[in-house]
Amino acid sequence: MSPVTDRKLLATVLGLRQERPPVWIMRQAGRYLPEYRETRKAAGGFLELCYTPELAVEVTLQPLRRFDLDAAILFSDILVIPDALGQKVRFEVGEGPLLEPLDAEGIDRLDKSRVLEHLAPVLETVRRLRAQLPDDKTLIGFCGAPWTVATYMLNGRGSPDQWTARRFALEQPEAFQRLMDILVEVSIDYLAAQLQAGADVVQIFESWALNLDDAAFARQVNEPNKRIVAGLRQRIPDAPVIGFPRGAAGNIAGYAAATGVNALGIDYAAPLDFVRNTLPKHLPVQGNLDPLRLVIGGAAMDNQVRAILAAFADRPHIFNLGHGIVPETPIAHVERLIELIKQG
Repeated sequence: MSPVTDRKLLATVLGLRQERPPVWIMRQAGRYLPEYRETRKAAGGFLELCYTPELAVEVTLQPLRRFDLDAAILFSDILVIPDALGQKVRFEVGEGPLLEPLDAEGIDRLDKSRVLEHLAPVLETVRRLRAQLPDDKTLIGFCGAPWTVATYMLNGRGSPDQWTARRFALEQPEAFQRLMDILVEVSIDYLAAQLQAGADVVQIFESWALNLDDAAFARQVNEPNKRIVAGLRQRIPDAPVIGFPRGAAGNIAGYAAATGVNALGIDYAAPLDFVRNTLPKHLPVQGNLDPLRLVIGGAAMDNQVRAILAAFADRPHIFNLGHGIVPETPIAHVERLIELIKQG
């Protein structure tokens, strides 16, 4: 295995500032790439693509063939966890993920016993990726955070305000806690298995951390994420973890302190000065270009890229978007983005 310092992104997660920030892009294997669209068509469906190691490896590597990125992120989805627990999940073109909404009785029917068996194809993808990636490339595994995954499981689909899950958590706190306990347990198992299969670092995607008051944020975001990090490190001491609490706003410093993540992903709505002045100087940060600026390109992108680089020049920094790349993104703009980062 290559020394940690050869994998620049992993080294940054572990707190080593680089001469220029390493870069990867959330959803870098995605619909903005024509080769991805062709591979997904060949797979026949999104979950089939996630569960077919040969094809999942192919789409994971596609962006690295085009761009000088410092990391590959496993191609999968946060909703393979409810699928593995026995909740029916499907992906409809134009609608996104659709699930059979859970109630309290449905939570009690979830089956934890075969989760890793169900996800064996994903773990095989991780093993194949580590074997094929150059030694200097960091391999990122991931899972969805329990609150974020629960919002889909309870509502049956994504929602702008997570109303159904927020209401369920308040009205049926015991059933909600049972669901969170299940998700914490299987997430620890899943992330540990990814690291054992060859991932260098894992990211916890808390995509729906917004719309929660302080008490709910502490209970539904901080507490389960803390349990995942602690449980993972009981299995794998010093396991490197990136936390991405999108929409955490004023709770970002509390999240970092409570959870013990190595690095903190910053969404694009977080003001640069606020991040600089709020987070400890030693804490690595990741982010945070607005994906729309990458779509528009030109000065709208260039100026903000330079501002982000300047804002985080004195700390360990991984350059990324503040959320996932969108299908409308021109490939030439991604090339320009990486050129700007490499130039410093």
